[in-house]
Amino acid sequence: MNDLRKESVTFVKIDESADGQRVDNYLFGHLKGVPKSHVYRLLRTGQVRLNKGRVDAARKLALGDELRIPPLRLASAPPPVVLPRRGHRLADRILWRDDALLVLDKPAGLAVHGGSGVSFGVIEQLRAELPECRFLELAHRLDRETSGVLVLACRRSALVRLHDQFRAGEIDKHYLALVQGDWNWPVRHAQAPLHKYLDAQGERRVMVSPEGKQAHTVFRLVGRWGEFALLDAELRTGRTHQIRVHLAHMGFPIAGDDKYGDFARNRELARAGLKRMFLHAARIGLAHPLTGEPLHIEAPLPDELQQFMDRLKPHA
Repeated sequence: MNDLRKESVTFVKIDESADGQRVDNYLFGHLKGVPKSHVYRLLRTGQVRLNKGRVDAARKLALGDELRIPPLRLASAPPPVVLPRRGHRLADRILWRDDALLVLDKPAGLAVHGGSGVSFGVIEQLRAELPECRFLELAHRLDRETSGVLVLACRRSALVRLHDQFRAGEIDKHYLALVQGDWNWPVRHAQAPLHKYLDAQGERRVMVSPEGKQAHTVFRLVGRWGEFALLDAELRTGRTHQIRVHLAHMGFPIAGDDKYGDFARNRELARAGLKRMFLHAARIGLAHPLTGEPLHIEAPLPDELQQFMDRLKPHA
């Protein structure tokens, strides 16, 4: 294995991108490939210094601070991100960008970050495509199978304020979901509590359970096409797989959902042209994290979903 970088002491001047970040979290990001236990050992033994003094892991960095990082020998480097050819670049799918945030129309089938068998995801690819963005972090997440609006922060101060808005339920999030079944409600609220667990294969799953966390989705009928109904799903909370599990629990699984859907019917839908889950993050409304101005952004329905819709017969 190859020994890599940081054979000598490194001094880092803290700029706006790290202002307000915990020392340990900064080091985790700066020292890719170094185990967290080793980072904490460096801090405990005083090898990491802030402004020439010892520093605690929870200390918040400030603009202009100088951080001393000791020599390190890393056994192996993470594989480089291979950028796709133009036309498949994520940067070509940006819906909004300024110096505080970036809003992307995420394609289905791409995880938002690497891990769990995925070498890289949206965040790793965007960082490679946009090296001028010295700070770039996810403000929230979308399932790998879900397309649509995804918000990222370009400043730490923006990330903190976006997280505050998400926690307070101040961000307006709407999805489009195509369900199977005879949906007859103009508006229907789902408030079943959701519990996360791991299945026998070790994969993350969610189920309705009294022991779960409170979850609230508002469904509004957009239109009906034979056995299908297109719904606007408004998230009042942001639980894992919330829309998918609420709809499956109600007896209206999302078309193409390979975790909670009708598997036999999904195979038929794939032969008919729907080869992915029909769930799309269609629009979001939020206060700009720096200016406070209202911001409303929409992502059009992807071509493969629109083409499937175009083949359906309107409900009588």
